[in-house]
Amino acid sequence: MTTDPDPTLALLTVEEAARRLSVGRTTCFALIRTGALESTLVGRLRRVPADAIPEFVARLRRTAHTTAA
Repeated sequence: MTTDPDPTLALLTVEEAARRLSVGRTTCFALIRTGALESTLVGRLRRVPADAIPEFVARLRRTAHTTAA
């Protein structure tokens, strides 16, 4: 198993998304549950769109910027 993210993936497992965010699996599921991180079901499998990761980080940065101002 490789730890390098595959930039061609359109959908990530929760574990892959957690690794890209440098958070644990439980934290990633909590972000999904609250709606902070977009996800979708593919059959019975929970997947995170790859482009949801930079969108989530951008929202965090905007929130941090407005809170600090």
